[in-house]
Amino acid sequence: MTVPAAGLVLAAGEGRRFGAPKATLPLGGKRLVDQAVRLLVDGDCWPIVVVDGAVRVRVPGARVVHNPDWRTGMASSLRAGIEALRDEEVGAVVVALVDQPWLGPESVHRLRAARAGGAFVAVATYGGESGNPVLLGREVWDDVLALAEGDVGARAFMQAHPELVTAVPCDGTGRPDDVDHPGDLRPDDHEH
Repeated sequence: MTVPAAGLVLAAGEGRRFGAPKATLPLGGKRLVDQAVRLLVDGDCWPIVVVDGAVRVRVPGARVVHNPDWRTGMASSLRAGIEALRDEEVGAVVVALVDQPWLGPESVHRLRAARAGGAFVAVATYGGESGNPVLLGREVWDDVLALAEGDVGARAFMQAHPELVTAVPCDGTGRPDDVDHPGDLRPDDHEH
């Protein structure tokens, strides 16, 4: 049986390297934030929370939480998102970053299957390297947040407790590339 999982999109950054907030960047006729929400919805996550910050967004089908401390880094956004989910009856949250529009929902399904198999934390891997999305079981939320600081979100917890982390191969489910610079977008990317 699959445990209900919420979806969390971290979309608060100002996109300093890119030159503009990435959440509202259009790609293929949709904003990156909408594509990240679609990834989680198609991966059967519900409810969906989007954490904004540098720019305010409205996202149909998602609850938007504003992070006034977005300048302090990803950890504050992770904290805001998890706190917004405390009252939800979910056993886990799948965390996605707004700037990875080429991930596929099969990666989310695989993480959720790992959770159903007993994983506390499940991390998507590509070519053997850890990537996103990441699933966090409810029982580790407090410990994850206790170690999260600055731009280190759940990574600090995963490094401190590798025995609780399940690597989930997600090769072939999409591209794990992120959008950091305008040059990261190729002409054919606008077609998808």
